[in-house]
Amino acid sequence: MKTRVALLRAINVGGTGKLPMTELRSMAEAAGLTDVRTYIQSGNLVFSTADDLPTVKTALEKSLETYAGKPVGVFVRTAQDMQDVLDANPFPNAEPSKVGVLFLDTPPPSKTIEEAKGQADEEIGLGEREVYVHFPSGMGKSRLRLAAMSNGTLRNINTVAKLVKMSRG
Repeated sequence: MKTRVALLRAINVGGTGKLPMTELRSMAEAAGLTDVRTYIQSGNLVFSTADDLPTVKTALEKSLETYAGKPVGVFVRTAQDMQDVLDANPFPNAEPSKVGVLFLDTPPPSKTIEEAKGQADEEIGLGEREVYVHFPSGMGKSRLRLAAMSNGTLRNINTVAKLVKMSRG
């Protein structure tokens, strides 16, 4: 059994996709995942499984679509992947609550930075399957739009660090 992290897209954010975390834990357990834990109300799941990442992703997405009546994106990472994301933060001196990580299933498009819309003081960095954004004025005030945002889910570095800690035991 290996520890994995799943990040759900558009759950309990901005009044959309309401899903109690107790229900999410029950769905995960019904899909055969063990040692299931959630973190905050925005769809962060830490669990153990012997299944590979694509199998877990498919099982969770099917359960969530049945529950929500529409597709819900799920991004699954290993504990080491999450540590690597934390270590690769290109803005280590920025306030952690003002650094977001946009998790994707595939590498970000090479033109992600050049094609950014509404950029003010935000700084953008590309990772392997992530886009890092430093929001000096805060995420809530930002008007930044990246094409990749419609395909991913955003977490701040504090949340990533907590999920790393949870995935390590």
